[in-house]
Amino acid sequence: MAHKIGAIGDKDSVLPFKLFNFDVRVTKQANEIRRIIDEMAREKYGVIYITEQYAQLVPDTIKRYEEELIPAIVLIPNHQGTLGIGKQMIQDQVERAVGQNIL
Repeated sequence: MAHKIGAIGDKDSVLPFKLFNFDVRVTKQANEIRRIIDEMAREKYGVIYITEQYAQLVPDTIKRYEEELIPAIVLIPNHQGTLGIGKQMIQDQVERAVGQNIL
């Protein structure tokens, strides 16, 4: 079963994902970001990419899906650069899974 892939963030950062046929959503409102993530989760998206800057607006929603297998929410830098929280999130998940930081 193939899953859809979504990308949420500012226009300059996520518009290139359309080239790969990802479902791209652009908004700046925290309540709209929450709604989109919940909608994508209900529709069984496999992966949701969200810019770190937008993820900071909805930490409660990101945390809610952190333990879920599907969708995998992956934080990505925006077109201006990284805040480092996406990398830290992956390191924390690897450490939890393996028992130590191997990265």
